[in-house]
Amino acid sequence: MTAGPVEAQFRAAVTRFAGPARAVATGLVGTFGVVATPTGALPLAFGLLALTLVAGAADVFAGRGTAFVLSALRAGAVCACQPWTANLWAINVLTITAITWQWEYPPRLTVPVLAGLLALAGLDEWFLVALRVAVESVLARLAFVLLVRSTARTDTLRAERAALERAETLARDRRRREREYLALLHDTASATFLTVAAGATADPAAVAGYAARDLAILTGQEDAPAELEAGLRAVVADRRSTVDAHWEQVPLIPAAAALALVRAADEAVRNAERHSGAARVALHLAPARAGVVVTISDTGAGFDPTRIPASRRGVRVSLVERMRDAGGTAEIRSSPGAGTTVTLRWPDA
Repeated sequence: MTAGPVEAQFRAAVTRFAGPARAVATGLVGTFGVVATPTGALPLAFGLLALTLVAGAADVFAGRGTAFVLSALRAGAVCACQPWTANLWAINVLTITAITWQWEYPPRLTVPVLAGLLALAGLDEWFLVALRVAVESVLARLAFVLLVRSTARTDTLRAERAALERAETLARDRRRREREYLALLHDTASATFLTVAAGATADPAAVAGYAARDLAILTGQEDAPAELEAGLRAVVADRRSTVDAHWEQVPLIPAAAALALVRAADEAVRNAERHSGAARVALHLAPARAGVVVTISDTGAGFDPTRIPASRRGVRVSLVERMRDAGGTAEIRSSPGAGTTVTLRWPDA
């Protein structure tokens, strides 16, 4: 099973720490061991100290395999020479080596090597020394395993939290899509039904044209760059009020953005027809910063945009949220008695 990032970082940190810790500890023990060695065995003690320093350098700079071999050689040499040097030197090197090995190497490697080192050592009170090395090795390994399991649990919790965050993100995206779908329903099929019910048109061909247009929008059939003017011309055609349209040449834009602008403009014109009381509505299409701007204005009754009820989905969803989701903006300027101007921009300037 692949280790998670926290577990992997912990293992790497322990591996980096174990070698230098073993090098420093055995170096200090070796120095004190030389001081405690009888005068007649000092040449042997200095030779062991030199081997200790070389093995310590391997612990710090060499690979794990080389470090393991040299640390085993160091411990074996110190134990073998114990009769002529300080007894505590061999015991401390054994325990230091046994403990730090548990953090770097598996028991199938360390157990037989430690058993061989103990067999090689002619230590006083051998059984007690062997028992001490075994207990300290087990405790060191147990602590290491518990810490590894703790880091693995942390990885599991982090993965679960990430999965929950992904699920929440997907749920938010799904809700956004649902809002978009509701907005489409608000100003496509439902608007067509309202137009027919209000008697604005009774021409079967016109109704069929509205239905075909609405179906194309709802099913999202187009995904190529689209000509915005053509869609807006359909918006201003066959309206109850007179729409004074002014067209400037604009670049092609993505179909999704064009869809958002056409639907938002349709909603703005429809709101003006329903609520403003104005006989004429103006629509202006112009280029702006590698994009487009569509302005719909009237000189009707106007309203206070800050007091739009939450139930008015036409303004909040069909205009503002739709343009924001498409990467644009919808700005509504109005005041009672001063008319209304809706400015649709894409992309967001």
